[in-house]
Amino acid sequence: METRKQQLLRRHRRGKRLFMVAALLVLAALDWFGNWNSLPVLLVLTWIAHEAWFADHLFYSPRADYRYRFPDSAPAIPGRLCEERLQLDAGQLPAAADTLILAVEIRSTWLGRWLDPHVLIGDGQTADRQDFERGARGIRYLNLSGLAQALRDGRLRLRGRFCRLMPDVRLHAFENPDYTARRLMVIAPHADDAELAAFGLYRRCAEASIVTLTQGEIEAQNYRRIGLDSAAAARLKGRLRSWSSLAVPLWGGVPATCCVQLGYYCMRLSAMAAEPDIAFASLESGEADIRSVRRFNPLALPGDLDGVPSWNNLVGDLAALLKRFRPEVVVLPHPELDPHPDHVQAGRALAEAIELSGWRPEVQLLYANHLYDNDRWPMGPAGNGVALPPRLAPLPADGLWSPLLDAPARLDKAQALAMQHDLQTPLSVKKRVRRIIQWLLAGRRWPEVGRDDFFRKAVRRHELFWVRPASDRGPRDD
Repeated sequence: METRKQQLLRRHRRGKRLFMVAALLVLAALDWFGNWNSLPVLLVLTWIAHEAWFADHLFYSPRADYRYRFPDSAPAIPGRLCEERLQLDAGQLPAAADTLILAVEIRSTWLGRWLDPHVLIGDGQTADRQDFERGARGIRYLNLSGLAQALRDGRLRLRGRFCRLMPDVRLHAFENPDYTARRLMVIAPHADDAELAAFGLYRRCAEASIVTLTQGEIEAQNYRRIGLDSAAAARLKGRLRSWSSLAVPLWGGVPATCCVQLGYYCMRLSAMAAEPDIAFASLESGEADIRSVRRFNPLALPGDLDGVPSWNNLVGDLAALLKRFRPEVVVLPHPELDPHPDHVQAGRALAEAIELSGWRPEVQLLYANHLYDNDRWPMGPAGNGVALPPRLAPLPADGLWSPLLDAPARLDKAQALAMQHDLQTPLSVKKRVRRIIQWLLAGRRWPEVGRDDFFRKAVRRHELFWVRPASDRGPRDD
């Protein structure tokens, strides 16, 4: 079954092909009837323009408002931009506010239709930049976390580049406890999900565990170049990514005794959930025994008994891990925001495991490594802040927590990603050429530490989590 994002992408590609065919016919007609004798040049220029300005996967209008709602516990403080300075009654800002989100209306200039509009944020010493879609016009949400003191002192300045900022703004302030002081469990559907979303978080935790659900073995074409057939390539990729899921967290201070690889198969969790008793083998490797990558796990699990890749085994494994690690905080993908099928099912499996185990974490911190509607979010260069993602229909009114990553943490996070085998796949020639064109014509930049776009998207000034209290149904087994 196609996911919603796959449907949107297929529709986008179909529309683009139809447009290109129509443009080709128009150019051919002009060349024939107008005797231009320049069709090849026009085709090349059209392709360059497409790669520079129209190649983004954007499945919504950039002129639409982002729509969010927040819990009543987060005060909404009206403010105003006056000569680029953010002004509001500092007395209204809660003393313990740690996460600050500013709703502001932006309007792209004509240059902002061709170059990425962005907002420069400064406090006299620290500078940040947060980018938005070309042609953006509407309400957007800037992340001012870490700048509370500058805001109180009246030193915070905002300047739009390739866009104008409307004067009336609204600041949403969130107060959170220090979740790094609690027992933490990160649920990673695939190897690298924990590092992409929460490396800065788990490296600061005294008690953190990381549970990876799948081997991530599919789409292993890169490994066929060393002479392997498709099944052998998938098996190798699954082994390598499983090893990464256990070894890389040590770079962030999480010992091997707190890292577990469950070994289920990529893109199979939805089918498993639909038929909980049935075994679902890998789509590509030919394997059907999850024990093939479990030999380095620090403890025995229920699924070790038969190695069957079934939903019941997955839920049983998670229940056993909840009893073993007793997390107070669980970090997992956002079920309404992150569209990857395995990410969506991770939350469902956790909910069933909580009911089975009797251990109920106090809080869920939700992350999004993928979006339905925008493949570039967080937009803009690496190292900058993380504005809220595009959302045209409100999410549940969860709180927000956006801890800061200092320069050493960002460096360590970049190296953690560099250790992930799946993020070292060479770029195709088409993507390399596209990046050169966008570098020359659209002013885009990519980090030197890695070619994959996740090095740009994930190594940021902030990490971002939606805070959802655990359901109060049923007792917690203390």
